[in-house]
Amino acid sequence: MSSFPGVDYMEIDSLFNEEELMVRQTVRDFVDEEVLPIIEEANRHEKFPVELIPKMGELGLFGATINEYGLPGLNNVAYGLIMQELERGDSGLRSFASVQSGLVMFPIYNYGSKEQKDKWIPKLASGEKIGCFGLTEPDFGSNPGGMRTHAKKDGDSWVLNGAKSWITNGSVADVAVVWAKTDEGIKGFLVEKDTPGYTTKYHMGKFSLRASVTSQLFFEDCRIPAENHLPQTSSLRHPLSCLTQARYGIAWGVLGAAMGVFQTATEYAKQRIQFAGQPIASHQLVQNKLAWMITEITKGQLLALQMGRLKDQGKLKPHHVSMGKMNNVNIALECARMARDILGANGVSDEYPVIRHMMNLESVKTYEGTHDVHNLVIGEAVTGIASYNPPMSAAQAKEAEAASKK
Repeated sequence: MSSFPGVDYMEIDSLFNEEELMVRQTVRDFVDEEVLPIIEEANRHEKFPVELIPKMGELGLFGATINEYGLPGLNNVAYGLIMQELERGDSGLRSFASVQSGLVMFPIYNYGSKEQKDKWIPKLASGEKIGCFGLTEPDFGSNPGGMRTHAKKDGDSWVLNGAKSWITNGSVADVAVVWAKTDEGIKGFLVEKDTPGYTTKYHMGKFSLRASVTSQLFFEDCRIPAENHLPQTSSLRHPLSCLTQARYGIAWGVLGAAMGVFQTATEYAKQRIQFAGQPIASHQLVQNKLAWMITEITKGQLLALQMGRLKDQGKLKPHHVSMGKMNNVNIALECARMARDILGANGVSDEYPVIRHMMNLESVKTYEGTHDVHNLVIGEAVTGIASYNPPMSAAQAKEAEAASKK
């Protein structure tokens, strides 16, 4: 298999430092050598390639920005490039790494006790243990504040009841970071595998993210030791901060999928002969599609890179991440659709990666904040008005007006 040459129309590589380029090449080689030869078969059989987990751990791909516990302490641009290359392999692979890093190790490292960090971070980093993140519920996706899962303190334990849905890694996780309402606000809990009252169910029959484990989590009088409560969590802003981490990785990751389908479509168009012995790459309609794809990929690269630089400077805001996630997922999905069109009937065959990426990106457009909701986040940042808040009742409006006059 030939090495992926990359997609760099505007010499963006010159904007990366030596370490960032080295990290990207390491993961690029891993994807070419270890992922691409097996991923179509995994996708066909709806099976996550678990044999890749230890190799990813050895490469330091889990929790790569942490500078303790023997982890590499990479900057956020290097982390983004890891996500980019993994998603060029498959969105499910990037999802696994993104959940392990941004949604499990991040809250434990930032909101957990020293004992929790010492116990879990090394094992999650190596891939010896797998984690999942339980926030989304069957009735509450875009409105996590409406969650019904709740926990009640009972002596030296917490008793958890509720359900979570569409949870990546759920059925294979050794520990779930679960968010629940309590009398003291929304808190995070570490629910370990085989805890009585905790069960999971695999989501079967997906036509997207087939090479990824997606599950439901159920809690019925699930008793959790008090020491499994994340002590520095108390409100919705804590799980949302984890989602900001994951969305940042997605904004980079989907560029990898876009690059993969662009390269496939370009090479195919040069080789596919039609109409008087000419390659279809010579036709205006095909060139127009390829030109759109490379333009949008380039803009997405610049957006992701600026996000990374701002993040390393401590200046990145959640609404910046909303723009990156919303825009880059959207253009990646459009690139996949255009590539599918250029390949014609071959575009729906898994002899080529296009249809797999296209179906995966349909899910990525929805999870970690839908396209439309991220647009509303951007709209609030621009106008100062939150359009997704429910309108006030007459009594609430009167109360607010009275408060404003005090």
